[in-house]
Amino acid sequence: MAKRKACDFTLMISVILLVFIGIIMVFSSSWPDGLYKMQDGYHFLKKQLVASILGLIAMIVFMNFDYWKLGKLSKLIFFGATILCLLIFTPLGREYNGARRWVDLGVINFMPSDAMKLGSIIFLSAFLAKRKEKMQSFKEGFIPAMMVIGFSCGLIILQKDLGTSATLAFTLVIIFFIGGAKISHLSTVGITGFIMLTLAILQPFTPAGERYRIKRVTTFLDPFADRVGSGWQVVQSLYALGSGGIFGLGLGKSRQKFFYIPEPYNDFIFSIIGEELGFIGCLTVMLLLLLVVWRGIKIALGAKDLFGCLLASGIVSLITIQALIHIAVVTSSMPATGIPLPFISYGGTSLMIYMAAAGVLLNISRHSQLDRS
Repeated sequence: MAKRKACDFTLMISVILLVFIGIIMVFSSSWPDGLYKMQDGYHFLKKQLVASILGLIAMIVFMNFDYWKLGKLSKLIFFGATILCLLIFTPLGREYNGARRWVDLGVINFMPSDAMKLGSIIFLSAFLAKRKEKMQSFKEGFIPAMMVIGFSCGLIILQKDLGTSATLAFTLVIIFFIGGAKISHLSTVGITGFIMLTLAILQPFTPAGERYRIKRVTTFLDPFADRVGSGWQVVQSLYALGSGGIFGLGLGKSRQKFFYIPEPYNDFIFSIIGEELGFIGCLTVMLLLLLVVWRGIKIALGAKDLFGCLLASGIVSLITIQALIHIAVVTSSMPATGIPLPFISYGGTSLMIYMAAAGVLLNISRHSQLDRS
């Protein structure tokens, strides 16, 4: 039996450091909400610690679980993720902030969309790896792949989560492109996707008073025009980043987390990092994320088979796109949407899924041709 190779040490340390920073920042940014809503300032910290421990276990398990076995189990994994998404439309589904995205099993609440992200990446990677000779065919390559992508994203769109569905769509299309799709076919996808995204934002068949997405776009164009209304969240985020300066106000000394930014420990945690740790803190987080992306790309390029290459590429793409969207929203570089920062934002399901995905990357690195130092 061949000796097992070492995993990518740089990737592993980068992920662990990001999770550690996340735990600290979730505690700092959630203290006021914890005291006010839960009468316990440690409430969100304790839940994040539990998720981190479970995520670490998942990362270690997948780091030692040969990734090619995931290809054999891809149909079962995708089926399981689909069932979890459909549970939202049963009595187990729970609505929060006007959107039905959670499943309540009594002892645990989770977001099935996070499971669908990883499940669809695994399934599409295995699907394309088996059809690599047919990827140039419109009928046998393009149509089946787009059905998988459309089905996966459609289940999330039904949950009224345009941000997550767009993130997943971009990720799966990147996998399809790397898998050998024709540029002409992808151009059709791009045009169709742009039209559908525009319609989703304009919401032409929705009553004028309920078209919240177009409101987000107009707010993005000038958030200060309605700074106490629709632009409140973005304006407060910019205040947080601006007041942090180079070195920040100091850990725990954020002012905007005191009910100026709603749930600052989740979709706007990067603004609290900027306020408390300053430009240096933001740069540190971004550099660690870049390390993860860089090592992931190296792992994908060095993978010994197409499935490993596509799987690694999909995981890296998901992390990259979600991190870019989160930072862009916080800095008012794009319209607001609820996207957590990978490995850092509060959220047990998201953290565990991303740490499990990192474990898969680490396992692929054990079979890749690369420098593991």
